[in-house]
Order: sequence, then structure tokens, then C-alpha cells
Amino acid sequence: MTLRLRVAAGVLGALVLAASALVSPALALPKYRVQAAPQLHLTEGNDLWQLDRRVMPCTYCHVKDTGGAPWNPFGQAVQRTFAQEAEAGRHLTFPQALHTLLTAGTDADGDGYPDALEVFAKTLPGDPENKPDTPLEDLTAAFEKAGGAAQYAPLKKTK
Repeated sequence: MTLRLRVAAGVLGALVLAASALVSPALALPKYRVQAAPQLHLTEGNDLWQLDRRVMPCTYCHVKDTGGAPWNPFGQAVQRTFAQEAEAGRHLTFPQALHTLLTAGTDADGDGYPDALEVFAKTLPGDPENKPDTPLEDLTAAFEKAGGAAQYAPLKKTK
């Protein structure tokens, strides 16, 4: 193998490694996002929601817009829900943990709006700077009229 060919092979190998490092956060996206977005009714009116990161950005649960550690307050609350339920002997699926958290009435980011109301208003429950414009009482009334936290129960699997 000539020196030129070895250098070219090395460069190609480095490019493949770099590309895989850049793509890996995107590959982690589907599992939880594909489960959560429809469960939280974030996909309504958008048939191409799986291609639209604005529907449920990584910052819904993560600090960075590429996902991965660290997690924002809402992502940490989801993690705590898993841990607390496991300690109590209940092993939840991701949709079940999400529903359990939203029925608890918690406000992970401390902005004055419970997480379930932020989901309903389509704001980010882990970002205190991103909160609903609607007054709390009005939003609560609309949320309860729409079904409350029960509307975020895990979706039934279709066959």
C-alpha cells in the first residue's frame, strides 16, 4: 500500500468517525420523542411531525438542543419519577412515567405553571423563561375542560 493510499484511508476513516459522532445524538432522538410527542398531543395538525424538531425539541427534557446530558429540570423530574416508582416496586414504561409525572401537579422549572399546564399550552416545562402567556386560572380552566392530565395517559397500542 502506498503512502498516499494509506493517508487517504486514514482521512476517510477519520471522516467516518467524525460523522458518526455528529449523527449519534440524532439517532437517540426517535425512541422517546416518538412515544412522547403523540402522547402529549404535540403532533396534531402536523403529518410530518417526525421530521420537524420544533414539534418536540430536545430541550423539552435536555439542556442542549442536541440532547444528551445534562437534563433540564423537567428531564430530571422524569428521571426521578422512574427512580421513585422503581423504589416502590413499580417498573414503568416511558409513557407511564411521563403520565405519572404530569398527574403529580409538579412544576419542575419553578415558573409558577405546573408541568401538565405547560404541556397543554405547548411551552417548555423545563425552561423557566418559556412559560404560557395565558393567566394561570384561565389556563387551568381550559386544561380541566379538555380532560386534565387524563388526556396525557399512555396511548393504547393499535394492532
